Amino acid sequence: MSQKLTPQVILLKKTGSIIFTVVLYIILCIFTVIFLFPFFFMLVVASRSYDTIFSLPPPLWFGDNASLNFTTIIGRYAFFFRSIFNSLFVAVMATGTQIFFNAIGGFAFAKYNFKGKEPLFAFLLITLMMPAFVNIIPIYKLMSWFGWINTFLPLIIPGMANSFGIFLMRQYVQDAIPLDILDAARIDGVGEFQIVLRIVFPLIRPAIAVLGTITFIGSWNTFLYALLMLPGREMWTIPVALSSMNADIGNTGGYGPLMLANALSVFPLLVIFVIFSKQIIKNLIAGSIKG
Repeated sequence: MSQKLTPQVILLKKTGSIIFTVVLYIILCIFTVIFLFPFFFMLVVASRSYDTIFSLPPPLWFGDNASLNFTTIIGRYAFFFRSIFNSLFVAVMATGTQIFFNAIGGFAFAKYNFKGKEPLFAFLLITLMMPAFVNIIPIYKLMSWFGWINTFLPLIIPGMANSFGIFLMRQYVQDAIPLDILDAARIDGVGEFQIVLRIVFPLIRPAIAVLGTITFIGSWNTFLYALLMLPGREMWTIPVALSSMNADIGNTGGYGPLMLANALSVFPLLVIFVIFSKQIIKNLIAGSIKG
């Protein structure tokens, strides 16, 4: 027989649960402050003049030099604003193409049986272990041969179907889409491409949201490939533009404008994350319930 709990024991358990929750929230708040402080200090420096940035003690609140720093960016680093649109174009195009082709590739590996499927998928997994910079020279030679240097194509086309995206989509499609649904669609006369568009894509929205977010952030932050493939200033993306501004700091002492430019470059990512984070979590939860 189970022993009946006394009111004192029940109160003690409730008190322990409350104390644990309070301690947990305190720890989470401390870590939140630690992680957010660099971003906060970046905004503080972005609003300060050169003299006050290196004062002792260091400034911990906003200054009144933000407008002057912004004017400096407009006057001396006007290419930075063009780089924002360049990065946005590259990130959107790379995200859209990778979602489409990786979803098709993952669907094929998950639901079709074809000759050499297992060795090909094993080779795909092996390529995940290769560092990205290993292929820099061959890709540069290939892009130069195509005549794509100083265009956005090298940052979009080679990564349209990649190992990570296909693997992610394959793992999700394998469990999220029953074969009975596909067979029923084929019996009704639906073509394979229409099956992908009308059945597969709606059912793998959680994976699409995750892959889209990862791809957009990765494309937005790409530096080495952009530096090699886009030598023209008018084609620079944000990481390359920030690198040029950082190299010019010795001549201008422009730490304030540089930090302001960094803040402006991070802002679109924060907006996208805030917009889509709830959708990603919602879709992941929905997908786990369906599973």
